[in-house]
Amino acid sequence: MQFLTSLVLAAFVGYAGAWYTGFIEGNFALLLLLATVVTGIYWLAERFVFLPQRQKAAAQLEAETAQRRADLAKMGIDKVDTDIKEAQEKLLMQPWWLDWTAGLFPVIVVVFILRSFLFEPFKIPSGSMIPTLHIGDLILVNKFHYGVRLPVANIKLTDGTPVQRGDVMVFRYPPKPTVDYIKRVVGVPGDEVAYLNKKLTINGKELPTQALPDFFDESTMRYFKHRSETLGAKPHQTILDDDRPAFIPGADQFPGRENCNYTVEGVTCKVPTGHYFMMGDNRDNSLDSRYWGFVPDANIVGKAFFVWMNFGNLKRIGAFD
Repeated sequence: MQFLTSLVLAAFVGYAGAWYTGFIEGNFALLLLLATVVTGIYWLAERFVFLPQRQKAAAQLEAETAQRRADLAKMGIDKVDTDIKEAQEKLLMQPWWLDWTAGLFPVIVVVFILRSFLFEPFKIPSGSMIPTLHIGDLILVNKFHYGVRLPVANIKLTDGTPVQRGDVMVFRYPPKPTVDYIKRVVGVPGDEVAYLNKKLTINGKELPTQALPDFFDESTMRYFKHRSETLGAKPHQTILDDDRPAFIPGADQFPGRENCNYTVEGVTCKVPTGHYFMMGDNRDNSLDSRYWGFVPDANIVGKAFFVWMNFGNLKRIGAFD
């Protein structure tokens, strides 16, 4: 078992190392599932096989020692130095290969349940959601808000709350599903979304906006046009770059592109059934549905709702809309 366990642990380390160095594209959800299954098998084996064997050996040592003392007592020898406590402790001690498997199972299974079904941490890597979310924000994603899904297979088990316009959602990037993206939902199935001359219209109605003082973006050291926009139940903030044109350059040939019409003014799209149209709050610096298309329901990861840490700015901690 020591050799087999060494191979298993080496395989996990090799996978993580290849992922870290960029040799392969890793899948953390799959890695965590495999770690849970493997350590769970060792935990069951420890509880029902290996631990009883060690306990039996310790009990046998105690019985043999008692018998030896009884035999010596018959010969009139009363004082015998036969302290077996240390030997029993060594017999009951868990070997290293069980420490690194069965011993880790309780921690791994808790992390697996929390991350797969309740909350997942996510780090904001870019400025596409400024001013709502900043680069370096560490956020929490509610994994059950839109319905519970099986990890890795992503099969939906419960319906949950329907996706609403205005939700900040984490999803698997359609052109590359191994990568997670975060954007705001601006169009749900059946909506006609138009972003023309930098104005957002849903089903023919322009969203109400309110001008705010210019926003200073510390990541670019620039001021941007700043406004409050009401999409759904609550308003949120967006920024615009006057130096960027309204038209969408370099849009991909994505599935459902026939539902979209691109002009020099921008783009108009009809959101297909089971899909969503996503945009960043940093409207002129966001690679979103205007460029790569619609997000299928199957790609949903969860609803982002809380900044739990930003090591560069502790004032960022808190809930957001």
